[in-house]
Amino acid sequence: MKREASAEAYFAEASNWRNEQLKLRSILLATPLSEEIKWGAPCYTCNGKNVVGIGGFKSYFGLWFFPGSAAIGR
Repeated sequence: MKREASAEAYFAEASNWRNEQLKLRSILLATPLSEEIKWGAPCYTCNGKNVVGIGGFKSYFGLWFFPGSAAIGR
């Protein structure tokens, strides 16, 4: 998978699951999380700590949550 420099570039180039990933993005952007690109994919952070990422693959798309992210904001 090509590593993109911005979230806009990532979603513009997404060929698998683009609409579904954009829906997840709109949900995450409605939260106080910050959108960044890490490892070539969108990653959403809180206070500089990774919380959740979005990915689209050949046969599925999804979110992945980082260990310990549930404790952020407490």
